[in-house]
Amino acid sequence: MKELTRAEEEIMQVLWKLERGFVRDILEQLPEPKPAYNTVSTIVRILETKGFVGHEAFGKSHQYYPLVPKDKYKSDFLKSFMSGYFGGSFEKLVSFFAKDNNLDVKELDQLMQHVRKDISSEEKEENNGTNS
Repeated sequence: MKELTRAEEEIMQVLWKLERGFVRDILEQLPEPKPAYNTVSTIVRILETKGFVGHEAFGKSHQYYPLVPKDKYKSDFLKSFMSGYFGGSFEKLVSFFAKDNNLDVKELDQLMQHVRKDISSEEKEENNGTNS
């Protein structure tokens, strides 16, 4: 999956929130200072070319909607980030954040509890899916 520029990602965040919207709807959701209407329109068309956005025509207007789910983009982005900066190692990623952010043992323990809970939930879902 192609990576997005900061401006493209900002537009996608709005579209994921709105689910569907015209350029003016997207523009209304953007923070100040707002870009020009034509700038937003151009970015949306670029996102469409990249396969992130689709549209439905209403006369001369187009209503845009995300083609890539937010969770899919987030997952692919984080995998790419981890691969590029940490050699794909979750251990190196956690170690970096632990050192750089001065995490204490209690915070690391809480993180591990969340990870265990998420893994347990995923395993239960997988087991329920195979037993159906």
